[in-house]
Amino acid sequence: MKVTAANVHDVTVTSDLLTGEEEVVYGDSGYLGADKWPEAQKKNNAGKPVRYKLNRRPSASKNRYVRSKAQIKRREHEKSSVRAKVEPVFAVVKQQLWFCKNRYRGLRKQIAKLNMMLALANLILADRPCLAA
Repeated sequence: MKVTAANVHDVTVTSDLLTGEEEVVYGDSGYLGADKWPEAQKKNNAGKPVRYKLNRRPSASKNRYVRSKAQIKRREHEKSSVRAKVEPVFAVVKQQLWFCKNRYRGLRKQIAKLNMMLALANLILADRPCLAA
């Protein structure tokens, strides 16, 4: 996880988020063009190419044929369903720990507060019974 100021775009810190063990990178439309940056990792530590699966902007799929619209919608849903696995942690942080609106106290203090809240959210989620069993 990387916390930056609001004026820093997501694409510029993509290379800092990758560890080198990834085979596939999923991201929302804010990360479009991340694979074209010179700092972007093209290969992982094993020497295999890293594939970027990024969601399109909704306006990019409007001028398509009817059949391809359904295919595009299904593909975008598949990409989003992979990314959605990390969202419950942020839901706990926002709803149970009330970290929705924050004052700017300095980036270092905000990072410390966010790290503490994410650790608490992981403990809350670990304490819940597994619904899949």
